[in-house]
Amino acid sequence: MPLRTDKQKSFPPNLPNDRWPAKLAGKRTIHNKAPYTVDILARLWNILTALGKTEQGQARMIRKIIHINEEQCIGCALCVNACHEGAIGIVDGKARLLREDYCDGLGNCLPACPTAAITFAEREAAPYDEAAVQKNLERASAKKAPSTHGTRARPARQQNPTPPKMQDLPGPLAQWPVQIKLVPVNAPYFANSNLLIAADCSAFACGNFHSAFMRNRITLIGCPKLDGVDYSEKLTEILAGNAVNSVTVVRMDVPCCGGLEQAVKNALQRSGKMLPRQIVILSKDGRILGGL
Repeated sequence: MPLRTDKQKSFPPNLPNDRWPAKLAGKRTIHNKAPYTVDILARLWNILTALGKTEQGQARMIRKIIHINEEQCIGCALCVNACHEGAIGIVDGKARLLREDYCDGLGNCLPACPTAAITFAEREAAPYDEAAVQKNLERASAKKAPSTHGTRARPARQQNPTPPKMQDLPGPLAQWPVQIKLVPVNAPYFANSNLLIAADCSAFACGNFHSAFMRNRITLIGCPKLDGVDYSEKLTEILAGNAVNSVTVVRMDVPCCGGLEQAVKNALQRSGKMLPRQIVILSKDGRILGGL
């Protein structure tokens, strides 16, 4: 008997012979001895065509994607804030990758995790879908107030129309250079010093930054997002090779600054030194949100 017409949508009858199993090549009819063969082959065809596709119909691929170790996760949600694409959420008190196609594989969430529970993995996953991410962000922004992502524009505050006259006032900067990337690890000014490690935008947000934080400290600044490096290794060398007395970290209340704070924590741990440390968090309008 010929193939039943009601199965033609799910079981294409026009495959070339080289696409059919050897026993069925050249045979497009099913005999009465196997009345259920059509149903079996039709279901098998549907399964095979569905393999390698996501729920959204995308072909899966081997690529770099994040992996979250739930045993190490403490549910702090810092990674959720650091993931600008909305790929991560908190489920039952643990961080979880909610959508593979929202993960771009760049790992902005890695430095935000205080327990190093997030790592990279090379595995089969849905490809990154930038259009879907954009739609999701638009839906999210329509439901809530703008987030505190560091790159989001915000209105300027009203400025004093008559600023004070420019004066030549010496600042408290004690050394040069100040960039973490540029400073030598064995500079003499590190001896018996108190370190200030600050996000490079923090001085622009806080009006009294010089007097409140820089005075009597060696100042190092950096931005892990712009520099694209992990400062842990260099800071470890500075702390291990010099007689540093204390460490103060000043960061902004934005996810990318979490990488700076984590780098200092890692460096203190790797150097083996138990130094007094202080972490100060500033809002974008210069208010101190924590640490003092």
